[in-house]
Amino acid sequence: MAYQHTAHVRVRYAETDQMGVVYHANYLVWMEVARTGLCTEMGFRYKDMEKDKVLLAVTEATCRYLSAAKYDDEITVTATMTEANRRFCAFDYEITCDGRKIATGQTRHIFLSPELRPVRLPDKYAPMFGLS
Repeated sequence: MAYQHTAHVRVRYAETDQMGVVYHANYLVWMEVARTGLCTEMGFRYKDMEKDKVLLAVTEATCRYLSAAKYDDEITVTATMTEANRRFCAFDYEITCDGRKIATGQTRHIFLSPELRPVRLPDKYAPMFGLS
């Protein structure tokens, strides 16, 4: 089952450079906004997973910039969970502005203990990730 969530962000002045163009690192922040919303729609809040002593650490992140976003633009970020097993999960992102694709990205995550050691996803969360 493919899980997907769309978030909307208005570009703040602080997210832009002197030219009024969004600074590149902010796209990763927007991906996190959409991913966090997706987790909620999947049935859990990330902070609750942390209370259960499971961390979702980023192991890889990519972003391909296709067109500039600027101050006060309304941005749409769609996160899709593309892969999951008991050890890791992955998400794809599409970022658009006024119907035009401005960036795409991917993140991969590993499940870790508070001691930063790999752990298996607890049974409690397996159905939320589409696992049995």
